[in-house]
Formats: sequence, C-alpha cells, structure tokens
Amino acid sequence: MSAQKPIRQQSDSVVKNPLRLDEQKAKQVIDALNTDLAATYTLYHQVRKHHWNVEGAEFRDIHLFLGEFAHELEEAADEQAERLQALGGVPIASMQALADASPVTPEDENVYDIRTSLHNDMEMGGDIIETMREHIKVTTNLGDHATAHMLREQLLELEEYVHSLHHYLEDDTLVQ
Repeated sequence: MSAQKPIRQQSDSVVKNPLRLDEQKAKQVIDALNTDLAATYTLYHQVRKHHWNVEGAEFRDIHLFLGEFAHELEEAADEQAERLQALGGVPIASMQALADASPVTPEDENVYDIRTSLHNDMEMGGDIIETMREHIKVTTNLGDHATAHMLREQLLELEEYVHSLHHYLEDDTLVQ
C-alpha cells in the first residue's frame, strides 16, 4: 500500500457547504443519506447476487429484471453519495462501514431458489422503503427540500421494483 497522504476531511465530519444548509441540519441529512447509501448498497449486492445465480425456465426475464434493478440501485447510491458530499459530508465507502451503517441485513452467501431470493429482495426493499419515508420527513422538516425531492424520486423507483417483485412471486404462471 502506498504512503498515507494528509487527510483532507475526516469521514465523520461536516464542513461548510455551498448549498447554504446550516451545518447542524446538514449533519442530520448527511447521517440519513449515509444510512440510505448503506442500505442501497446492501440491496444492490444482494440483487446482483441473485442476478448472477438465477436459473430455470424464466431465467432470461428475471436475469434482465434483476440486472436493471441492480443498475437503478447503483445509480441511486451514486446520487445519494454525491448529494451528501455537496452538503459538506463524506460518503461512507468501505465495505465494513457500509455493513455497519446499513439498517438491513443481507442474506448469507448461499444460493437459494429464485422464489426465496426474490422474496428476500422484496422484504429488504420494503424495509428500505420504510427508512426512506422517514428520511423524507426528516429532510423536509429540516428545510432541505432538494434532498427530500431526490429521495421521493428514488422511493418511487424502489416501490415500483418491489411491486414488480411481488408480481413475480404470485402463484399464477404459464410455466408448469
């Protein structure tokens, strides 16, 4: 590993931001966004795992759906990280810090049948939806309407994917 350079900003610090959100308010928003970032990456990695391991008659459709879902989660995480950096914070990035900050727990490393995998994704997505709704309230109450708007848009996307997962898990199918 190369020699360490001087630190430009401590990971848990908040600096004055060009968006003119009070530093105390920004700290609360940054904490919420880092939680959302950790949750989003946790779901991203689980969905990507299922994308890699899906098999069966409906492989292609589910594989493509999960790939698209993972891509949307990755974009949401990027947007969350860039927003919290703009607010004067530092996005958490190490695997350990993400795991520690995540309000959701991924399934283990084993490969499960696709119904179990999709159910696990749907449940984790539902848990994240609840957290995001709370963070929308927090950011709105703190006067950070731009972050609240971003989270609302991400919430809508996540709800659509979770709703689609629910449809995949219904009993009606053409496959016998």
